Amino acid sequence: MVPHANARHFLLKAKQRDLIAAAGGIERAAEVCSYSKSVVGRWNNLDSPELMELPAIFALEEESGRFDMSEAIVAVRGRRLADVEAVAANGSLMAVHADAVVRMGELMTEGAMAFADGKLTPSESGRIDRSLAALVDALSEYRKVVASARAAGGLSVVSSGAA
Repeated sequence: MVPHANARHFLLKAKQRDLIAAAGGIERAAEVCSYSKSVVGRWNNLDSPELMELPAIFALEEESGRFDMSEAIVAVRGRRLADVEAVAANGSLMAVHADAVVRMGELMTEGAMAFADGKLTPSESGRIDRSLAALVDALSEYRKVVASARAAGGLSVVSSGAA
């Protein structure tokens, strides 16, 4: 396998980096999943072809409460995971809306800065990818709250309760 020619590989590497960061960085992730810092460092390095083993994925996802790697693994197989929870409330609706708008602005800023010179460097593509990941997470949360409001028969954004 040639890692740099494989889009799936880059997706999984990006999700690994996100998961390691969410768990508190390389040292904390190493403690949580009982692997050495050098192994976790290789997982975190985009130029290293190493991917996490399942016990490490499970441990880090449980620690961080984020299931990025599981979702990515399922996504590369053409499937999706579904949550059956989320209760809409006015505060959470407005908060997720604001978060999605902020994340989109951050992505637009990263893109504008990266494209200004007409070139896209690996570092710039990494920053754009991190902004995209944050936007995808924000949109996912937004969709959960909107779906919950739909299931509850609507939601008043002016006062508490159903529409």
